[in-house]
Amino acid sequence: MKDAKRVEIIIEAPMETRLTDALDCAGVTGYTILPVMGGSGSSGRWSREGQVSRAGGMVAIICIIRPDRLDALLEAAFAVVERHIGVISVSDCAVLRTERF
Repeated sequence: MKDAKRVEIIIEAPMETRLTDALDCAGVTGYTILPVMGGSGSSGRWSREGQVSRAGGMVAIICIIRPDRLDALLEAAFAVVERHIGVISVSDCAVLRTERF
């Protein structure tokens, strides 16, 4: 088992490529992208239901990284997220399959 950081970034779907490009440039070697179906925030409740395109949706990008890589990831993420709707959270986690990490 190895200690790690789990970073979850929720951002507007049209910004997905811009964010993943920034993460790639910061040396982030892996992440998972999930669609966000809906939620509630400072602007109230929202849902993907009834939307014709992804333009109004959100995605969650999840990264599990070594703690020493956290600052570079956050710097890259904030450069994209700070001007758009989105939130970044960081939590401690443990990687069980260390040969894949």
